[in-house]
Amino acid sequence: MAVCVDRHLEKGRRYRVLDLGSRVSLQQTLTHRQLLEGYDVDYTGVDIRPGRNVDIVMERPYRIPVRSGTVDVVLSGQAFEHIAFPWASILEVARVLRSGGLAMITAPSRGHPHGPYDAWRYYPDGLRALAAWARLEMLEVHTDFPPVLGGTGRGRRKHDYGRVEPRGPYYWGDSIGVFRKRARRRSLVVALVRPPVLWWANRVRGPQRPPAAAPDARHEDVLATADRPRQGSANDEPLENR
Repeated sequence: MAVCVDRHLEKGRRYRVLDLGSRVSLQQTLTHRQLLEGYDVDYTGVDIRPGRNVDIVMERPYRIPVRSGTVDVVLSGQAFEHIAFPWASILEVARVLRSGGLAMITAPSRGHPHGPYDAWRYYPDGLRALAAWARLEMLEVHTDFPPVLGGTGRGRRKHDYGRVEPRGPYYWGDSIGVFRKRARRRSLVVALVRPPVLWWANRVRGPQRPPAAAPDARHEDVLATADRPRQGSANDEPLENR
């Protein structure tokens, strides 16, 4: 996220920034607010539950309490994997952005289940699909894949997943997407689709919590070594339950 901020924001320009899923745990020391030091910003952190780094509490999980077309930048880090219906949330992100506004989203492509429930992992095509659904322009997308295996043969590149270790640099493999809202007239199709989608998502809210179960013995070592707070990311808890 720090790289995205440095690459796409300009010093000396005023931004209204909204951080979706901004609440952090007591163990976390870094926030997106700190990444914006040195920039001229009006920062607002929003989340479902009150807590550290939260300025506005969302009464409904799929309704950002901000007027349409009033935000320059939306940040969301390590939250979209916990959102049950991300296609609803991305519509809200698009709604609050001004024409030409940017959204920067990070979410893991792999890693153990964490939090009360953990719904998704994202590859570049997943973020491209969200952009297409919300009629956003995809400026940048990539995933932190493991190193490529040796050889220069034809076909798809093969990554060395054997090097993914619980405490290693490739464990989570975050995917990063930067979106831009196109400058255009209001879309009639989006205006017709968004209200029923958001109404239904807010009515259902998310899946029922799964019953507690002992971890699979084959994964106990991974869970024991890797289930720890991720510094600088949102709390590993579903956005709907914060």
